[in-house]
Amino acid sequence: MFIDNVELTLSSGKGGAGAVSFRQEKFVLKGGPDGGDGGRGGDVWFEVDKNSHTLSSFRGKNHLKAKNGRPGEGRKKYGKKGESLTVVVPPGTQVLDAESGEVLLDLVEDGEKVKFLEGGKGGLGNWHFRSSTNQRPTYAQPGLPGESRRVRLELKLIADVGLVGFPNVGKSTLISTISNATPEVANYEFTTLTPKLGVVKIDTYQAFVMADIPGIIEGASDGRGLGLDFLRHIERTKFLLFMIDIANYRPLEEQYDVLKKELANFSQELGGRHFAIALTRADALGEEEVVSKTEAFLKHLDLKPERGENKYHFDERFPAFVQSFDFSGQLAEEKPFFVAPISSISGINIDALRFALNDVVQRAKEAQ
Repeated sequence: MFIDNVELTLSSGKGGAGAVSFRQEKFVLKGGPDGGDGGRGGDVWFEVDKNSHTLSSFRGKNHLKAKNGRPGEGRKKYGKKGESLTVVVPPGTQVLDAESGEVLLDLVEDGEKVKFLEGGKGGLGNWHFRSSTNQRPTYAQPGLPGESRRVRLELKLIADVGLVGFPNVGKSTLISTISNATPEVANYEFTTLTPKLGVVKIDTYQAFVMADIPGIIEGASDGRGLGLDFLRHIERTKFLLFMIDIANYRPLEEQYDVLKKELANFSQELGGRHFAIALTRADALGEEEVVSKTEAFLKHLDLKPERGENKYHFDERFPAFVQSFDFSGQLAEEKPFFVAPISSISGINIDALRFALNDVVQRAKEAQ
């Protein structure tokens, strides 16, 4: 089961108490104090592991606690330090305060390890409290309590390209066609119930990661549908690919305007992310109808349709729009990087799509 949001309490260990002890040996009368210190309580750490993909390991758990330190012993023996608790999370996990919502940690890099809560200090044994006026102290310090915090863990998948579209417009079909992802594909809405990641391989040295989320519907920003719950997973993406169904009963313009509106309502930053547009299921219509609908849509966006030879070799039978993406990562006038009809089933413009997305991702990485 895909779990991307859990709430739990984390506690570090309590320090062990110091010992009250007096030296007792044969032929040694009235031995002095020799109580040792208590051990420190265990710390709480977060560690990022790329082999972990969800937060499902925390399902059903409400309280995770490090071990307490052991009390001190006679002969000035220190108590054993409490065992630390290491919370292993996948890359992209944020740790938030459960009450205020403040982001406490943003864990992205594989292998990253961060101390979150400090264990309580062990108490001093009575050996520390000896003096010329108190040669037989019967007092030792108790250990200090550990720290405790109620937190919420939120997973935001890390991908280069995020797919955005209505339900059943071909997002899962595309990601299964061009990547190693194997999502369920069926002819009904909301087939995709959880986010999926896929690696799109270009050649031996180049690849990028694509994220597919459940479809977005109108009113998602008000809580309708499934997509809004998972939009956090494309907040980290460098680029968005709008998937608009050219054979759908909804006009292309309506689909595009609704998606842009819902993204902006969820996050102004996400609503302003650089993007491209793929007009899906081009094989479901005749060639003339695809051309007519594409040209009308480009006119709606105030873009000039182009046909013929282009950098990414989009199919010359259909109009498309492609603009330059400079090395500063800026798209001219916030227009889409490209607009083109595609078909994952018949392969229309699929290779061109892969190369165009890879180009924009690589240039965005260089600009960072």
